[in-house]
Amino acid sequence: MTVREQFIVGVDLGGTNIAAGAMPTDGTREIAMRMAPTHGEEGSAAVVDRIAAMIEDVIAQTRLETGAERSDFLGVGIGSPGPLDRLRGVVIVTPNLGWRDFPLRDEVGSRVNLPATLDNDANCATLGEFWCGAARGGRHVMGMTIGTGIGGGLILDGKLYHGASDIAGEIGHTTIDATGRRCKCGNYGCLEAYASGPAIAERAREVLDVDGDSILLDLVGGDMSRITAQTVFEASKRGDPIAVEVVRDTAHFLGVGISNLLNIFNPDTVVIAGGVTQAGEQLFEPLRAEVRRRAFKPAVDACRIVPGALPLSAGVVGAVATFKAQMLGDL
Repeated sequence: MTVREQFIVGVDLGGTNIAAGAMPTDGTREIAMRMAPTHGEEGSAAVVDRIAAMIEDVIAQTRLETGAERSDFLGVGIGSPGPLDRLRGVVIVTPNLGWRDFPLRDEVGSRVNLPATLDNDANCATLGEFWCGAARGGRHVMGMTIGTGIGGGLILDGKLYHGASDIAGEIGHTTIDATGRRCKCGNYGCLEAYASGPAIAERAREVLDVDGDSILLDLVGGDMSRITAQTVFEASKRGDPIAVEVVRDTAHFLGVGISNLLNIFNPDTVVIAGGVTQAGEQLFEPLRAEVRRRAFKPAVDACRIVPGALPLSAGVVGAVATFKAQMLGDL
């Protein structure tokens, strides 16, 4: 008797974009991957509508490509910015979306009439890289996702670690300067306030306010509000001194944060995902050097620091993996 292939839909909700796609339960391939703007300013109900429409679109495309039936879809894994209450499926707060105590899991599950799970988006990205990407083969993995914010995930002895109240891995809100920049979370000196995508762009604008001699302005037609982290990385690759300085400082800030975590968790792999990886070795080389300067040598020697191998889909793959782990008890 032929066993029918079964599928799980993964959703990666970010402050800027939503990604969705399907995978078979064995994780061998990605199907019907797509992305749409989040438009969080429209409110939670509109975002849920968008997620549900994307899930239905993914299911329809997967059925078209594979011949699957609707009954072959086991459910939906959702990755969301946190902090979260996984047991209740509730987003407690998302600084970049402005949500508080929102029952995202059940809202999405009821719209598409499928079981759903909820986990932190950075946990999902880390688990995706562990299952199918750059951290494959590791046992003690620390993941960082750098985009609109900075998230993190911890895999200890092969298992995703959530902590006592699902807060474990909030790397972006570790303090690197106790009297430093104000973060969207309300604290001061968070890593996210220095090395997230918007923070990188803001630091570049601050330098340009003092010294405007930069090709950054040419790349945005003189409109500094259009500068993004990607603009900074492009200018840095062209040798622009201001952009090179901003990227070097970003490596320093990330290196400080990662060094602390190496000394605490002693991972064998640190995987960094998100748009910041576009900077390539201009970022990773000084970042690794900063870690070597700050962390204990045995921790440094045991650890590789690598860019993610699933730049556009780690969160989706990880959301599928978290559904599989939570609902099927297997990964």
